[in-house]
Amino acid sequence: MTQTLPPCPECRSAYTYEADSLLVCPECGHEWSPGATAEAGTEVRDSVGNLLADGDSVTVIKDLKLKGSSSVIKVGTKVRGIRLVDGDHDIDCKIPGIGQIGLKSQFVKKVTD
Repeated sequence: MTQTLPPCPECRSAYTYEADSLLVCPECGHEWSPGATAEAGTEVRDSVGNLLADGDSVTVIKDLKLKGSSSVIKVGTKVRGIRLVDGDHDIDCKIPGIGQIGLKSQFVKKVTD
């Protein structure tokens, strides 16, 4: 009897196991019920509370220094075609003149085209 358990919603570990009525991840220690959906907490909002979606355009609301570089993303920089990802930096995008980068949603504001 092979039962396929879902991966951990926190760290994506495949080594989950059942303990009583919960699923447990041995790597990060996260516990969750098998009926809980991970979709409930995946909505990403910008700095003013607007709901973001893949393909949206946003502007940067604060000068952001790039770690390991002397470059700065200036306030008002417009970023088109964002992609939402899981993690600390929840926006994946390409900024002209800088390249591929991850941004935190708290430092952007949604723009209506």
